Amino acid sequence: MNFLQFAVWGSYLVCIGNFLGRVGLGGDISWFYVVQGIVSIFMPAVLGIIADKFVQPQRLLGIAHLIAGVFMIASGMYARAMGSEVPFWPLFSLYTISVAFYMPTIALSNTVAFSILTRFGYDTVKDFPPIRVFGTVGFIAAMWFVNFAKFGFAESFQFTYMQLIVSGILGIVLAVYALTLPQCPIDKSGASQHKTFAQRFGLDAFVLFKQRKMALFFIFSMLLGVSLQITNGFATPYINSFAMASESWFAQNPTLLTSLSQASEALCILLIPFCLKRFGIKKVMLIAMFGWVLRFGFFSIGTTETIGGLVALFASMIVYGVAFDFFNVSGALFVEREAGSDIQASAQGLFMLMTNGIGASVGTWAAGKVVNHYCAWNTAGYCVAKEGVAGGWEAVWTIFAAYALVVAVTFAIVFKYKHTPEKA
Repeated sequence: MNFLQFAVWGSYLVCIGNFLGRVGLGGDISWFYVVQGIVSIFMPAVLGIIADKFVQPQRLLGIAHLIAGVFMIASGMYARAMGSEVPFWPLFSLYTISVAFYMPTIALSNTVAFSILTRFGYDTVKDFPPIRVFGTVGFIAAMWFVNFAKFGFAESFQFTYMQLIVSGILGIVLAVYALTLPQCPIDKSGASQHKTFAQRFGLDAFVLFKQRKMALFFIFSMLLGVSLQITNGFATPYINSFAMASESWFAQNPTLLTSLSQASEALCILLIPFCLKRFGIKKVMLIAMFGWVLRFGFFSIGTTETIGGLVALFASMIVYGVAFDFFNVSGALFVEREAGSDIQASAQGLFMLMTNGIGASVGTWAAGKVVNHYCAWNTAGYCVAKEGVAGGWEAVWTIFAAYALVVAVTFAIVFKYKHTPEKA
């Protein structure tokens, strides 16, 4: 289940920009990421209510993936019919419906896993992480598949509408597989049946903003969340742009190169317990923030044309694990420790809202403005420095690195938190 859950996402998340640029939508790449953040604000809560009261989670998981898969295939088939110039709104509308039903399945798949493991007597803390690793494996496997698969096309799937069709097919496969999963009975007696509207949508957690420490934490989570989807949207078009001037293998396989980021992510999760206990949440968050500075900074000097440039690109992929995991996972653990048990779920929802909802949406929208100012898609299908504007991709990544640096330095100054190792 976890393998397929994230393979659906990995099929297009980091390479859809390559396809959009080749069909005349390069200037609109950011909107395909912004909408993921927008639907993540309310759709998980809506499907969560349905799973709590009306439909068993594993069945709802299948239904949601079926709808998402059908609309993702429809978006791919529409792009196929339109050819080299695809109108924005019809494709974007089909894509939006698909991601609106996919994004809630990330939480639903966790609910299903926890329910089944608990029902059969497993320890979720011990037994779930090894299962969740298969999600990262699935994400990487899907990236590799669309990177290499051609099946008669002039270019691999990472540059064509076929990545959307692959994603949709995998979603339908998971929808069918969900029918075979053990039942996850609905709780007819517990508190889930009596939650208020505010509790359902995580609004009761806003009481945490009365605490200066928590208010600052959530604000900086939103500011750092701005960085989360930037490289997903623009890393592969940037790396592929070098293929215009050379036949570099790495430039022609940007999705494969970017998959090293996910491999790093899987490994860096193992470092979090030690680092939290040794350094505390403030230093760990600072490590994540400076990780983003390095992520963007290495991109600004990276190139596929020299050994030094390749080393910089590889270094950017490696630090991604620290930048992403140390922020997301340690942040969730901090919220778990600081929020009361009565608003625990709402507090986690608020953390996700500030980071993957508001932060990531605003971040990719702003990033799109920056990229479109300095770069443009040419007739050959590459995103290169715009004529008459100095800087190009180097300026783009330098601006992102400077932003992350300002956030990190400000956080170091204003966020006050005393670390007590015995409570870590």
